[in-house]
Amino acid sequence: MGREHWKKIWVGSAGNMVEWFDWFVYASFATYFAGAFFPEGNDTAKLMNTAGIFAVGFFMRPVGGWLLGRVADRKGRKYALTLTVTLMSASAVLIAVAPTYGVAGYGGAVVLLIARLLQGLSVGGEYAASATYLTEASAPEHRGLASSFQYVSMTVGQILGLGLQIVLQRTMSDDALHSWGWRIPFIIGALGAAVVFYLRRNMLETEVYDESAGDTPEDEKGTLKALWVYRREAFLVIALTMGGTVAYYTYTTYLTKYLSNSAGLDKETATLVSFCALIVFACLQPLAGSLSDRVGRRPLLITFALGSTFLTVPIMTLLQHVGSFWPALGLSLLALLVITGYTSINACVKAELFPTGVRALGVALPYAIANALFGGTAEYVALWFKNSGVESGYYWYVAGCAAVSLIVYLTMRETRDIDLNRVGADARRPAAPRTPRDASTAPTP
Repeated sequence: MGREHWKKIWVGSAGNMVEWFDWFVYASFATYFAGAFFPEGNDTAKLMNTAGIFAVGFFMRPVGGWLLGRVADRKGRKYALTLTVTLMSASAVLIAVAPTYGVAGYGGAVVLLIARLLQGLSVGGEYAASATYLTEASAPEHRGLASSFQYVSMTVGQILGLGLQIVLQRTMSDDALHSWGWRIPFIIGALGAAVVFYLRRNMLETEVYDESAGDTPEDEKGTLKALWVYRREAFLVIALTMGGTVAYYTYTTYLTKYLSNSAGLDKETATLVSFCALIVFACLQPLAGSLSDRVGRRPLLITFALGSTFLTVPIMTLLQHVGSFWPALGLSLLALLVITGYTSINACVKAELFPTGVRALGVALPYAIANALFGGTAEYVALWFKNSGVESGYYWYVAGCAAVSLIVYLTMRETRDIDLNRVGADARRPAAPRTPRDASTAPTP
């Protein structure tokens, strides 16, 4: 890829990194601020309260996906990406200054809820806008590689959050972290978002979007009516996302809590396991993305689904009984290696299904719906199983979701060689009769 392509990928990824830093520090620091917004009681119950608010953010993602996906299709990817980071900055500030239960009763929880609603709006649009931008900004033969940087930046955002948590754990007392130290990452997130806002204001629009500006009527761009034409592709996005998002959130946001609450590791060791595993995970994304440019998207997706279907139960069972850092790290790496088949290429696979005029909305809305139903509830479902005394039921739930996605991967078409400027080109016009020359020169599907 040329220098201009890499510049676009860098700017798009940097913003995505800050967005997901803010999104994930909520989950990673929840064990410290869970007691700040709710009255004293059962620790698992307090985590379930914060996990419930975490899930509410996911239920706003379809709204954000629809609203900001529409903006990205009508006003451009750059405009939408600038707007998403503004919303994320505002939500980080709200969490940083939210009053505790001792000061304002449940008022602090209300502020926390509002902040998560804003985060849900922001991330609902960020995923689609960045997935679309990274896919469109790359050379056609490197779309898998370029789009893999979405999960690189997402993972780096989480690594930075966990790295900050490790630093704070080693430089502050446990009481200080529970009292006020948990606010620090949200302050840093708000400052980082301000920097990214400046970068995104000066970013370049994708050539695919500019060149396709007249292909779709202005009043149809980013509309639900236009998306309905591609309803099969939209349902496909929901189905192929189902298994991947459950597995991803299980082995990233929930992993630290699982190692701490279920495996019995102390918080510091559990955090270090996640931190080290995610560094390797981030490095795997470009390798797998580049591989998909050579062999196609479906082989990687199928490999993920098979591994997640048959390995989730044994991996989670073994993790529950690890007693030290190295076994926990090894099993975590195995799980993350499996889901790399999904995370590295899911952005480009979804973007390759839709035409330019509805691409951002087509990625955003069905993906956000799938995340609201499965990704956002993963942690809450896991804690519900644990609280009910049947924690192993969650392992089978994750495997079952992967099995459903496996069926989809086996039946979907390959998208690697699709021309982004011609996706759905004939969907709105009647087919013209072929001449003998048309038939002889037509490309093989």
